[in-house]
Amino acid sequence: MIIVNDLKPGTTFENEGNIFVVLDIDHNKTAMRQMIVKVKVKNLRTGVINEISFTGGDKVEQAHIDKKEMQYLYDEGDSLVFMDNETFDQIEIPKEHLTWERQFMKENDNVTVSMYENEILGIILPDKVALKIVECEPAVKGDTATSASKNAKVETGLDIKVPLFIQNGEMVTISTADGKYSGRA
Repeated sequence: MIIVNDLKPGTTFENEGNIFVVLDIDHNKTAMRQMIVKVKVKNLRTGVINEISFTGGDKVEQAHIDKKEMQYLYDEGDSLVFMDNETFDQIEIPKEHLTWERQFMKENDNVTVSMYENEILGIILPDKVALKIVECEPAVKGDTATSASKNAKVETGLDIKVPLFIQNGEMVTISTADGKYSGRA
């Protein structure tokens, strides 16, 4: 058990049957009242971010999240297949749980799968991934009045904005947090 006063960003806990990770915490103590602890959390099962209020001294159950390095093998239609790099066991994760993450994964890429008591919560991507440009608009000379960028599509199907000097076939680095171009690979 963890006392809510001791929660810190990044701590995972279980409350009312849900698993949360702490994003931010605020302690509010006035003279005549007990401390109110407001915790901004993300539900690890649904991805919803909300705020929970506790009274100072309340306790929550700590949740131990296991992380395993796995290799993305292939697309099985309505799910994606991953293989444990140590035991070679294969698991399937439904596509609807990985809509954002799918845009940054290629077959044979290694990812980290997060689990809680053998329940798969999702995958953790690296901060940046290198992907190949497969479709790119031609650069128009003198087209720098607005932001000097053009539309491009990478090998996973993600549409991004890239600088004018990027050509078809080049490898670029993309941030997995916001899906934006961050440099050449």
